[in-house]
Amino acid sequence: QVQLVESGGGLVQTGGSLRLSCAASGRTFSLRTLAWFRQAPKKEREFVCAINGNGDSTLYANSMQGRFTISRDNTKNTAYLQMNSLKPEDTAVYYCATSPLSTTVGAQLMGVVESYDYWGQGTQVTVSS
Repeated sequence: QVQLVESGGGLVQTGGSLRLSCAASGRTFSLRTLAWFRQAPKKEREFVCAINGNGDSTLYANSMQGRFTISRDNTKNTAYLQMNSLKPEDTAVYYCATSPLSTTVGAQLMGVVESYDYWGQGTQVTVSS
């Protein structure tokens, strides 16, 4: 059993930055891929990025690469999403999730919600124009 709790969301102006955190419980955290998804109103949940268990492999959605950075600290059972140069279209609820799959399976498989078995409750990010 893994429990995930996101934090760090809030209101920021266009061009600003935020760092989200995902705190996990459970002894298997370091063995599991951790991903961030987001969901804007009336839209499907969208893959943002993922990082494998030991942190040496990452995947990003094309539209987020270069602005967002995922990282993890397994000593703290916590993952992070650093978001820079934020735009109004980044406004969404951001979720972290874990998967038993490795990022080596590729972006197509890691980018679907069905690959993940534990989810956090989400944290709201609002970017004002």
